[in-house]
Amino acid sequence: MHSFNLFLWKSLAATALFLALIACGKRAQVQPTVPPVTPAPQPDFAGLVNIGGRKMYLECRGAGSPIVILESGYRNDADIWSVQGEPGATMVLPGVSAITRVSAYDRPGTILDNTHFSRSDPVAMPRTARDVVTDLHALLHAANIPGPYVLVGHSLGGLFVRLYASTYPDNVAGMVLVDAFSEWVRDGMTSDQWTLYKRFGFKDPPPGLVYKDLETIDVDISFDQMTKAKTVHPLRSISLVVISKGLPFDLSPWQPLPADFPGALESAWKAAQEKLAALVPNARHIVATKSSHYVQIEQPALVIEAVRQVIGAVRAPPSWTVLSASPTPTP
Repeated sequence: MHSFNLFLWKSLAATALFLALIACGKRAQVQPTVPPVTPAPQPDFAGLVNIGGRKMYLECRGAGSPIVILESGYRNDADIWSVQGEPGATMVLPGVSAITRVSAYDRPGTILDNTHFSRSDPVAMPRTARDVVTDLHALLHAANIPGPYVLVGHSLGGLFVRLYASTYPDNVAGMVLVDAFSEWVRDGMTSDQWTLYKRFGFKDPPPGLVYKDLETIDVDISFDQMTKAKTVHPLRSISLVVISKGLPFDLSPWQPLPADFPGALESAWKAAQEKLAALVPNARHIVATKSSHYVQIEQPALVIEAVRQVIGAVRAPPSWTVLSASPTPTP
């Protein structure tokens, strides 16, 4: 989940605002394919799209197919895929735009820092994962963005893209989960540990933030929605890369915590990542050894390469089996 106020990306911690970190009836196991194309020039776009009664902010760059959709983590807006990490590093959105068409958007109530708030119209909070999926589907339709897509979800965004894939399976050709949050994290904690985690991860606003429209997700209801959806429509056999953090979460903003909590969280998170990597055959599991939760900022090249490989597999499905049988490099 975390894009959650929980685990802050260190270089943004200097601001008064802590980023929201930590923040089936079986279908045929046929992977949708998109044939290689010669990219036609497509204008970049950044602006508001009317989804029927309200507007959402959307940014699109690059050309080609399949189109990549970037889903940010909890309380993070679209800019989390472009904000500069290491000087000179190519960040994920511009990096992927050199390979194919890529889109990112602001969910209502998301932020980058305490001066950059969601450009999408506000909605009543709290919300659920199902609300997010409904919005995304309406946005893609209204913006005339054709699928099937490669979905890239960070943190809680990983839960959102999985629910999207179970809801609209024919619209998803591949997926990259970037240190994604899942229902299995809750399973690895005691009731008291989970209650504590929800309080500082999903309910408490980041310290110093005054933003009445801040995104709030009911995570337990969202888990129930995901569990029901995956029972009815399990993730089909698409090309999947799971990227997991290699460094522990920074829990210093929430000290003091029970002595057993950090270890319990790390154990539950690791076990949940392994379950994500077992969702489909031939999934690739990569550990970002130099990153904590915000892998897309600390090791953007790793995320870009994972997306590139999934795009290649969608364009030429046999290539995925060869890649999955090869050692996984760690940039």
